[in-house]
Amino acid sequence: MNQLLYVVFPYICLTAFALGHLWRYRYDKFGWTTRSSQLYENRVLRIGSPLFHFGIIGVFFGHVIGLGIPKSWTEAVGVSEGLYHFLAFSVGALAGLATVVGLIILIYRRRTVGPVFSATTRMDKVMYLFLAAVILLGLFNTVAANIFEHYDYRDGVSVWFRGIFRFDVHPELMGEAPLGFQLHGLIAMALFALWPFTRLVHVFSAPLGYLTRPYIVYRSRDTTRLGSHQPRRGWDRVG
Repeated sequence: MNQLLYVVFPYICLTAFALGHLWRYRYDKFGWTTRSSQLYENRVLRIGSPLFHFGIIGVFFGHVIGLGIPKSWTEAVGVSEGLYHFLAFSVGALAGLATVVGLIILIYRRRTVGPVFSATTRMDKVMYLFLAAVILLGLFNTVAANIFEHYDYRDGVSVWFRGIFRFDVHPELMGEAPLGFQLHGLIAMALFALWPFTRLVHVFSAPLGYLTRPYIVYRSRDTTRLGSHQPRRGWDRVG
């Protein structure tokens, strides 16, 4: 069972993630968008969107450090195990809380604002369900692992996760992890599989081209006479 859940399933999901994005970009460029609903409602969005997006950025970098960087590397630069877990708990819990609050506000807005709810697709609802489950489980694991269970995921979950990309997977490590971490990993992989077919594709659409594009040149109105009157410029005073 461990082989199926923590080896076969992750590779299926990551393959769907990669090929799904290629397919979506090739055949659905017009749909590669967030389908922004700011036009329908802006007051609640201005609160929920920054909370969610800044929180999720913090969660992302926390996972990059926690899953991608081995324990020996942080110890080599002088970060003790106690200091690492303190930072992971304090900063991670803060980022996770901001993400959860922001997501709740966005879901509330999407459910209560008529035009926004009408623009919500079935895939949006599935995406919100999986996203909420992943975030809540992650926040729970952050608190539980540091206060109640004292489980060091860097010796288990992190080694398993890095092994996926090295093709040296150790499913037994996930099999020995607490249930919360197991569910978090499986639902996160399922979210990766769904990702290309939801509005989450906009993560890969950062407008970096704006940094190098040429300036837009505005020319003044042509002064050629129209009829018998000289055309007045927009900034000329009347009378």
